[in-house]
Amino acid sequence: MNVEKAIAAFREKGYEVTYCETEQEAADYLNQKIDGRKVGFGDSHTLINMKLSQLLASHNQVLDPINRPAGTTFYEVAEATIHTDIFLSSVNAAAETGELVNIDGTGNRVIGTIYGHEKVYFVFGVNKLAPTLDEAIWRARNIAAPLNAKRWGANTPCAVKGDHCYDCDSEDRICCALVVHYRKTRNMEAEIVLINDDLGF
Repeated sequence: MNVEKAIAAFREKGYEVTYCETEQEAADYLNQKIDGRKVGFGDSHTLINMKLSQLLASHNQVLDPINRPAGTTFYEVAEATIHTDIFLSSVNAAAETGELVNIDGTGNRVIGTIYGHEKVYFVFGVNKLAPTLDEAIWRARNIAAPLNAKRWGANTPCAVKGDHCYDCDSEDRICCALVVHYRKTRNMEAEIVLINDDLGF
């Protein structure tokens, strides 16, 4: 992987980019940057492992469908994240040519990265980088999606066999929408926090 090439490409696509050596450095950076705001989270194994929701909740209003208040449902909180100042997500893959790729089953995570906030942060490790857009899409479909389906206990061929996408028609299918960010969307700030570590799927 060529991290320097990717960072340059992300900046050319309109993203602010912050490079962190460690997961802890990235968490500290975001904790300092985001203060007194209404913050929405997309489902992300990377963000869960960073315990970022709990960290930011001490001085922000956090809406996280994974770490949600008792008596609320995933879908109630996920819908509320659409109306937050800040949105945090990871990606399933990123191309060294500057594109970001996400697959979603419900849609809350991808919609939050496209529109409706003052700023979105994409937080991911260098393991998500692929040389080209085609290879990034392949990674999202054949590496990230099966692992996420297994994490959710989905009854899909990819979750059961754990090897690749079968383009199935299961009701549990989590790859219902694939979004490619060819560049930063207009009228919303966007920052990539790239971490020099293997994080998430």
